[in-house]
Amino acid sequence: MVFGRLVPKDQEFYEMFADLARRVTAAARLLQKALEEPQNLQQHVTAIKDLEHEADVITHSVIARIHKVFVTPFDREDIHLLVQELDDVIDLIDGCARRAQMFQIRDVKDSGKKLAEVLVRATESIEWAVTSMRQSKIVEARSREIKKLEEEGDALYTQAVGELFSGNPDPIELIKWKELYDTMERALDQCEDVANALESISIKHD
Repeated sequence: MVFGRLVPKDQEFYEMFADLARRVTAAARLLQKALEEPQNLQQHVTAIKDLEHEADVITHSVIARIHKVFVTPFDREDIHLLVQELDDVIDLIDGCARRAQMFQIRDVKDSGKKLAEVLVRATESIEWAVTSMRQSKIVEARSREIKKLEEEGDALYTQAVGELFSGNPDPIELIKWKELYDTMERALDQCEDVANALESISIKHD
């Protein structure tokens, strides 16, 4: 333990975490734009895929670095978990964008736009928490905000799906939007998983 304190911890990890979180937020904002501008869906989907690829590169670089450096900022298992949870968020955002493209979405439902907006706020809170990882109070506050946003997203999701099944819905449209809502809801759930990982790290190293 004493030797560990004497060896400088690799601070580059923190910048890599921040780079990954910034790409998660950027992807969520592009998804929101894609749903607001369905006529430009293709370019937004392509841009999100580029960000998803960049996030994969960062994730793999972090994992490779874990095995190279002698002393890490915190437990290697927690580093691995954090970057994987972050990467999973952007994977789900990418999945939602690709589904919108595959389903040839043209008329975007208001509930879809609202869910995308909540997802943007959740990823912004993630970015804030990740870039402030050395400040436990900020991490705790942002984590609470993410959990509230996940609950807000759940309520929107329930309402949105209920609206899909009301009246005499078009079966094809129902299938398309149920899949899109499900994916956005999973992305919000994954944001909460990131918050849990950040809280755990904060508690261990406060």
